Amino acid sequence: MNIIITGASSGVGFESALEFSLNPKNKVICIARNADKLRKLHEIAHQITPDCNLIPVQFDIVNDDYQILQNFLHQQVDKIDILINNAGSLINKPFLETTETDLGEMLESNLIGHFRMIKGVLPFLGSGAHIVNIGSMGGFQGSVKFVGLSAYSTSKAALHTLTECLALELADQQIKVNCLALGSVQTEMLEQAFPDYQSPVMAFEMGKYIADFALTGHKFFNGKIIPVAVTTP
Repeated sequence: MNIIITGASSGVGFESALEFSLNPKNKVICIARNADKLRKLHEIAHQITPDCNLIPVQFDIVNDDYQILQNFLHQQVDKIDILINNAGSLINKPFLETTETDLGEMLESNLIGHFRMIKGVLPFLGSGAHIVNIGSMGGFQGSVKFVGLSAYSTSKAALHTLTECLALELADQQIKVNCLALGSVQTEMLEQAFPDYQSPVMAFEMGKYIADFALTGHKFFNGKIIPVAVTTP
């Protein structure tokens, strides 16, 4: 399997990358902005599985040149089987303090970057490929919302709708597109936004779930927004 994971330098992206790298037959292309964290991921992966095939790539999915990324991918693989769009950020502010710049940043990080990544990687995706977008229960229709997350949740809701649209548009190519709407997970991003909250779900647990779903979920789902949370919406 050839796998791309964005936002692989921390949280569930980091843990998903480690899970995939347990199988040396997988080529795991790990994309993030932070080179130091990517080096740490590479080091840990090789400690766990010395012959793993994990490739760190420093790349900004919002601002960097996708032609450079495509040229790199042509050198590494003939096709991509799984694309996990996990990169993102979170702003926790009351609505009245949230600026249009804040909203724009959330849309860039949590929607537009994934839009660009999918377009950039699409030439490498063939029949049977699976795109997995990482959404949020905050953007899941009918779920309980949280004060301070209006911009974040709005951007995730847009990603959910993009998932449904792409599943239809890519159906003729036999490419499946799904979205996992995650509840809280104990990650650096959660700790920064909600320092007093402790999630019942650890990052390594969710990372394993995401990896398993990416490998098998397209056999059962397409165009679905699947809530992954220990509480009801």
